[in-house]
Amino acid sequence: MKSKRRNVTGGCPVMNFPDRVETLDFSDGYNASLMKKFIQEGRWGIGGYLEKRTGMYTAPQYENRRNIHMGVDIWAPAEEPVFSPLPGQIIYKDFHDQPGNYGGTMVLEHRMQGESLYALYGHLSKDSVGAAGIGKNLKAGEQLARLGDWRENGNWQPHLHLQLSLHDPGKADMPGVVAADQLETAKLNYPDPKILIGDWYS
Repeated sequence: MKSKRRNVTGGCPVMNFPDRVETLDFSDGYNASLMKKFIQEGRWGIGGYLEKRTGMYTAPQYENRRNIHMGVDIWAPAEEPVFSPLPGQIIYKDFHDQPGNYGGTMVLEHRMQGESLYALYGHLSKDSVGAAGIGKNLKAGEQLARLGDWRENGNWQPHLHLQLSLHDPGKADMPGVVAADQLETAKLNYPDPKILIGDWYS
């Protein structure tokens, strides 16, 4: 894991970032012990869109070939609140409990420039997802959930996986990582989350 520290000005529309956040890079590998220490120290990190991640996705569903990340991750302590960055409606929710999966997951439908944009919020706490109502309309800045801990979010250290889709996914799921031969099509379907949350990572 490589990281660089930078100052963040203003507030993040999807989470309450502290003043200083690290941009994380897992292209050289993922170390679960280091990430555990990172979170225990109360540090925050962000990054990941189109990053090819080495040795990170070992669960069977990744077929030893899917490792290019199609969303952005915001690493932060468990129970941190997650907010709707735009007005949106909760259209799907689920709890994906197998190792390596999303844990608590919601999909919101947002509107941007008159078009629907679907946003998956993954690795949420089970109880906050359970309390959310399908069809609920959220205002911009309204809390939608909290981050789950490692025991309920696929055994990952706490973080938000935010992924966008131009098409209705039909369920509370999207392929968070894809294989190299799927990448060009995936980029057309799953745009960079910067279009929703701004340039909070590099």
